[in-house]
Amino acid sequence: FGALGNQGWQHRVSLRFRLEEAPRSREVLVRIEQTLGGLVRGIAGAAPRVFRRGTRGASGEVEGLELALLYRPELDPARGSELEARVRSALLSQVQDGRLHLRGGGDAVVTLEGVRAEDGYGRLAHFDRWLLARRFATFGFYQLGPWLGTDAKGRDLLARCVFGSRVSLLVALAGALVSVVVGVGYGALAGYFGGRIDERMMRLVDVLYSIPFLFVVIFVITLLDEYRDELAELGLGRMTAFFVVLGLSTWLTMARVVRGQVLALRQREFVQAARVLGASHARILWTHVLPNLSGVVVVYLTLTLPAVMLYESFLSFLGLGVEPPQVSWGLLAADALDALNPLATAWWLVLGPALFMGSTLLALNVLGDGLRDALDPRLGQARGERP
Repeated sequence: FGALGNQGWQHRVSLRFRLEEAPRSREVLVRIEQTLGGLVRGIAGAAPRVFRRGTRGASGEVEGLELALLYRPELDPARGSELEARVRSALLSQVQDGRLHLRGGGDAVVTLEGVRAEDGYGRLAHFDRWLLARRFATFGFYQLGPWLGTDAKGRDLLARCVFGSRVSLLVALAGALVSVVVGVGYGALAGYFGGRIDERMMRLVDVLYSIPFLFVVIFVITLLDEYRDELAELGLGRMTAFFVVLGLSTWLTMARVVRGQVLALRQREFVQAARVLGASHARILWTHVLPNLSGVVVVYLTLTLPAVMLYESFLSFLGLGVEPPQVSWGLLAADALDALNPLATAWWLVLGPALFMGSTLLALNVLGDGLRDALDPRLGQARGERP
C-alpha cells in the first residue's frame, strides 16, 4: 500500500475553529466543509478530502473543531508553494473580524482561531520526490483508498499501525530481555546458594511484589524526565530508559520460576559431581545449571513478551510511554480518544490499533503455550508421549 495508498505527500491545510453557543449541529459542519472545499476546489482544480475532529475544553465538552483539507499535489515545488499561498489567501479573505461567513448562512457561526498550510511535496527529500514522480507518471492520481480509514490529520491508519508495530514489538522484546537477564541471574543465585541468602533475596522479591507496578513506573519515568538532559549527554534517551523500566518491573515472576528450578537442579548428581571435582560456583552455574534452564526461560520469555507489550500500550495511552513523532499502538489508541466526541465518532481509529494489538497478543500467547508443551517433558509424559 506504500505506492498507491500513502497520502502523506499531499498538500494539507489545517484550520481550527471555535463554535458559537447556539449552532453545533451537523448541518453547520456540512456548510463549513462545503465553503472551504469550494474555495480549495476553485484554486487547486480538484475537490479536497476533508477530515474533521472535535476539540475539547477544560470542562471536557466539545468547544471547537479542527479541519484538515487534503488536495492533490503540484509536482513543481515552485508552483506548489504558489498554490499554497493562494489557498491560504483565499481562506483568510473569507474571514471578517476573525469570523468565517458560511455560504447561505447569514451571520457568522464559527470563529477562526488559526490557519496552517503545509506543502507536502515540497517537504519531501529529493529521492522521495523522484519516487513520487515515477509513481505519478505510472498511476496518475489513482490511489487505493485507506483500508482502515484515516486519522484527523488525513494520515493512513493502516500505515501508522504497521509503522507502530515496530516500536511496540521493539519495546516488548527489549523489556522482556531485560526481565530475563535480571530474573534468571537473581533467581539462579538465590536457588543455588540457598539458606539465608535465598531467604533474604526472596523476601526482597515479596516486598517488590507488594508495591503497585503502575506507581513505580510513573515515579521512575517522572524522575527520568527531570534528568532528561543529563541522560541525553550520556547517550541514554527516553526509549532506552523505557526499556529498562519495563524490564525491571517484570522480572519478579521469572526470578521465582528460575529459583524453583535451580533448587531442584542443585541436588542432581551431575552438580554434586562437579562440586567434588572442585569446580567453582560460577563454572557450575554457567556450565551445568543454566543450560538446563533454557527450556523454561524460552517459554517464559514468550509469555513475558505480551505482558510487556500490554504495559507499554497502557503507559503510552496514559502519556507516560512513547512520545510523538514516534508512534505505537498505545499512542494510536490515545489519539483515537480525541476522535470519540458528539460531533463525529471515528470508531475506526480505535478498531485498527485494537485489532493489531489483540492479534499480536493472541499469537504470542499461543506461541508460548506451544513451546511449553514442546519443551516440558512432564506434559509429554502426562499425554503418554515420549519425553
